[in-house]
Amino acid sequence: MSQAQGITTKHVSQELNDIIISAIQDIKGQNIVKLDLRQLEDAPTDFFIICEGESNTQVKSIAANIQKRTKQDLETFPSHVEGGLSATWVLVDYFTTVVHVFHPEKRAFYELEDLWSDAQFTEYADL
Repeated sequence: MSQAQGITTKHVSQELNDIIISAIQDIKGQNIVKLDLRQLEDAPTDFFIICEGESNTQVKSIAANIQKRTKQDLETFPSHVEGGLSATWVLVDYFTTVVHVFHPEKRAFYELEDLWSDAQFTEYADL
C-alpha cells in the first residue's frame, strides 16, 4: 500500500467513525466509546464503537440510523448486520469499524471494553 492510499484509508475511517458517532447521538445513544485497535496484533478490526440504548426499540433505532446515515452521507453499506431481531445487541460491521449497540444488561455481561482494555479509548458525551 502506498503512503497516499494509507492517508486515504485513514481519512475514510475517520469520516466513517464520525458519521457513526453522530448517528448514535442523533438517537440519544448513551455511554459511547470508540476503541482504536490498530496497535493490537490480534485485533479483528481497526475500531470498535460501542454504545447502548435504554430499550430494545432504541437499540434497533440506533442501529438503523447508523445504516441510514452511512448510506446517505458516505454511500457506504455494512458488510454484515446481526442481532436485529432480539435487539439486545446489534452488531453493524463496516469491516474497518465494527459497531456494537447494546442493551445495558448485555453490555455489562459481555464486557467488550475489558476484553480489549489494551486499546486506545475515546469517550463521547451523551447528548
